[in-house]
Amino acid sequence: MNKLESSELILNKDGSIFHLHLKPEHIAGTVILVGDQDRVGVISKYFDKIEHKIQNREFVTHTGYYKGTRITVTSTGIGTDNIDIVVNELDAISNIDLQKRKIKDTKKQLNLIRIGTSGALQADIPVDTYVVSEISIGFDGLLNFYTKRDSISNLAFEEAFKKFTNWDKHLASPYVVEASEKLVNTIGKDLRKGVTISAPGFYGPQGRVLRIPLADNDLNQKIESFEFQGKKITNFEMESSAIFGLSKHLGHNALTICNIIANRITKEYSSDYKKSVEKLIVLTLDRIASL
Repeated sequence: MNKLESSELILNKDGSIFHLHLKPEHIAGTVILVGDQDRVGVISKYFDKIEHKIQNREFVTHTGYYKGTRITVTSTGIGTDNIDIVVNELDAISNIDLQKRKIKDTKKQLNLIRIGTSGALQADIPVDTYVVSEISIGFDGLLNFYTKRDSISNLAFEEAFKKFTNWDKHLASPYVVEASEKLVNTIGKDLRKGVTISAPGFYGPQGRVLRIPLADNDLNQKIESFEFQGKKITNFEMESSAIFGLSKHLGHNALTICNIIANRITKEYSSDYKKSVEKLIVLTLDRIASL
């Protein structure tokens, strides 16, 4: 392959990747992704040792050891647009020779595990439940910008969903991507499984109304009642579809586990979700160390 141009693979003066400011030696084979940059320190405080701490903008990375296992934690900020940056740059420093600007012949496979918070869309999911996203539906349209998106998507699920909701032609076409079966069966083995929608916003795209009316007032009701092959949509968040889709394209394993902090149907809200998130962090770290 020809050398990647400097306008496409952008590096900083120290040779690190443009946004994350990371070099290959800065990351482990397993990377925990969190939206909130402050949550990076909440996780790394459990490490036995921290090797690297790097920050640029909302992207904070700590790499260290937990029970003898090397783990990286990186904050992504909110939204699938930031995931496009983070996943592509994590892959680039793993699978592109940055000095020669050429893709490596031998590829490294990463485990990308998102720990997040989310709102439930089914009445039977109590707050502070941990939901593993087996499948994610992207309302953002990100995967549609990449080649062969159909080859990694569940097209039957997509078509059934669009037909059931009478999907608005003005919206990005939703895509449906599955998580890594390996990580679902190990990290998420005994946790509640679900189908997660990744929305491109917190308000209108998730059915919240402040001062601007919605284009489809019934969309959340349709989402709640939709079912495909025995699977119902369990929760809203804002990143998983891009993590799953880009990881599938690039050959990485991806998983999302969210703590349910609110139930949109019962109108409940967690009284102390941060405590529940801490328990999820320790559970996830222990399971990563056992892989």
